[in-house]
Amino acid sequence: MSVPLFSNTLKLQGIELVRAETHTLQVNVGLLCNQTCRHCHLEAGPGCREVMNGETVVEVVDFARRGGYNTIDITGGAPELNPHIQDLILKLSPFVPIIMLRSNLTALADVERNSLTELCKACRVVIVASLPSLSIGQTEAQRGRGVFEKSIDTLRKLNAIGYGQAGSGLELHLVSNPTGAFLPASQTQAERRFRPDLEKKWGVVFNHLYTFANVPLGRFRQWLVASGNFENYLKRLVENFNPCAVTGLMCRTLVSVSWDGYLFDCDFNLASGLFLAGRKVHVSEVEGPPPPGSPITVSDHCYACTAGAGFT
Repeated sequence: MSVPLFSNTLKLQGIELVRAETHTLQVNVGLLCNQTCRHCHLEAGPGCREVMNGETVVEVVDFARRGGYNTIDITGGAPELNPHIQDLILKLSPFVPIIMLRSNLTALADVERNSLTELCKACRVVIVASLPSLSIGQTEAQRGRGVFEKSIDTLRKLNAIGYGQAGSGLELHLVSNPTGAFLPASQTQAERRFRPDLEKKWGVVFNHLYTFANVPLGRFRQWLVASGNFENYLKRLVENFNPCAVTGLMCRTLVSVSWDGYLFDCDFNLASGLFLAGRKVHVSEVEGPPPPGSPITVSDHCYACTAGAGFT
């Protein structure tokens, strides 16, 4: 199908997508992952060699200090598998108010990463964990056999050390992505369904649940094409464009850095090779975040971030 350019859709709506105050630095520490999820926009997996090294970790920490970021959002791949992940957290913790670690839960389950879990607790790291569905079949269709049970076991262990427990100050948030070629359910409705079911069936508690649409890039795009769902999915994203979601887009307050230290507006632009401001700039070359009013590089995958409630 012919998809209207996202930039043209913004113009027709009279919307200018520019940066507000940038307060979050998202750090992609590499594509190495213990899963090969069907929805992954980065095509992360066990064979990936794109992993942030110790030198780049130091450069990213220096950039974070110069930029005065309020929040560091650590992602991957499975960031737990990066050999320098504990060093990164330890270096950031003294001066960054909020550190978030995105986890697929199964990478945290291994015995050798118990020390990472304890470090996260000591540094009050916010854990943002992926749990696509309450259905074992749907979750494992997206993430692989045995993933659901291992994920529940990890959530229980996190609860046992205080994560997600009221008054603990240890935040545990869940993220649910659709397991097929459709848009996510209402975030409020999904949380109302997840919370009692997880607690009643498995004794798991958490703070908040977020629902996001899958972005048609990488492995998810390949699956859409192979399954004959690509055109209909794009059509659905375009038809559900929500101009009100643009104001709250994460790219307005976030800058993303890749495993090799280059800057992007977001992790999806990173996956597409669309550099910040159209220039390949390394963290060691800049003093701080882009100023308010700076333009944001857009592409048609941005429809996924503005469909329905959007990526806010």
